[in-house]
This record gives sequence, C-alpha cells and structure tokens, in this order.
Amino acid sequence: MSIETLPAATSGTYCIGGDLPVHRIGYGTMQLTGPGHWGYPVDIDNAVQVLRRAVELGVNHIDTADAYGPDVAETLIRKALHPYREEVVIATKGGLTRQGPNRWTPVGRPPYLRQCLEMSLRRLDLDSIDLYYLHRVDTEVPLEDQVGALELAREQGKIRHIGLSKVTVAQIQAAQTITPIAAVQNKFCLAGDGDREVLDYCEQNGLAFVPYAPLGAGNLSLTPRVALRWLLEQSPAVLPIPGTADLAHLAENVAVGVPR
Repeated sequence: MSIETLPAATSGTYCIGGDLPVHRIGYGTMQLTGPGHWGYPVDIDNAVQVLRRAVELGVNHIDTADAYGPDVAETLIRKALHPYREEVVIATKGGLTRQGPNRWTPVGRPPYLRQCLEMSLRRLDLDSIDLYYLHRVDTEVPLEDQVGALELAREQGKIRHIGLSKVTVAQIQAAQTITPIAAVQNKFCLAGDGDREVLDYCEQNGLAFVPYAPLGAGNLSLTPRVALRWLLEQSPAVLPIPGTADLAHLAENVAVGVPR
C-alpha cells in the first residue's frame, strides 16, 4: 500500500500504564525554547498561547523535559496550563544535563535523578508526575541504580508511571525486572529513523511507544499530515508528539488524530 492510499487514521485513545487515557496525537514542547533548545523563546506569549490552544483543540498528552531550555518548557507549561485540567497527562524527563545550545550529557546518578524529579515537581507545581522518563541511560552508572531511583520515587507517590527514552529492547527488559515500564520514547519517523524492534516489543507487551521527532525534526519533504497518519497506522500503541511554535501548524497536526 502506498503512502498516498493509506486509510484515514483512526484517532482513538490509548491508556498509558493502563489508567491514563490520552488521545493518540499529543504535543511535544521542545520547540518552545530558544535556539539550540537553549533559553527562552523570543516570544513567550506565543509559547503560552500555543500550549493553551493545544489543550483547547483536545490534546491531553503534553510531553516535556527538564533539559528543554533547560527548565524553560516546564516553566511555560505551568504558566500556561496550571491549574491543570483533570484529563491532561503531563510527561517529563530527567537525566540529561545541558552545557549550552545543542549540548546534552547524560547523568544518571541516583542523587541527581532525585534532584531532577524534585525540581520538575516544583516547576510544574505538581505533587506527582503522571509519566516520568529516564531521559537517557547513563552508561557510567548501572541501569538498575538509575531505574531503581525512579522506582523508589514511584513507591513514594511522586511518580505515577515510569518511562524510558532512547533504549534498546534489552534495556527495556532489564528495567522491567526492577519496575513496571509504561512507555518508551525513541526516535521513529517516516524518514526512516527508528528501531522497529522496539516498537514491536512495546505493542506486544502493553507499553506506549512515543516517537520523538515524529516529523523528522522538520526535515521531511512530505507534509506533516501524511507523516503523522503514517505513524498512527504503524501500531495502536504509537503516540506521536509533534512539536511546533506555530498556531497554524499546531492545528494541522492535531487535526490528524484528535477527535473534534
């Protein structure tokens, strides 16, 4: 079947972790920061409007991270959306440090991850985060220590569900021996980037698969509508989170998969 003749994507919903129902098209906040994902955007008011408009259009899965800015995206989410609608699921991440524009370094030491979580709770003004990802696996720290720190926070009620980002099937399986994993966020898009094995594993084992850079980070020659429809057709477990700072593009993206 060619891309042009794909059937219309069924919008539908997916329950992350079995108890967090979200529309399959979410919104990723990485593009709401400054150049190189560093600092505040030039137009803060526009960023606030985009976040509010996303929720008005039916988006209820907002994806962010403490490293976006750093700290900027989470701060903007609170400014735009707090107090949060009951149906809105906020996912954030910890474990990447920033040294400047387009510079990222994993740090997975448990004390640092605990600090990341506490600061995200404060910036977002939440008592518990719906979905908290280990942003990157730190190869200098045992995986069981990194995931174990998040499991302890889950037991304390500070995290509802745990996710992993940029991981292999083997890493997912290792993490699952420590704690339930609700979602995986890996790169996957029509441009050819991504690991089908991880997507298949997630679908077969009840994990949400959240493709980051679902539009190829703006490098696709095809339209966002086609790229997002293609992603939705890959698996009912796929939850794209296209990001944009443009209100018109936001509406186009959401129209692909959010019921109106």
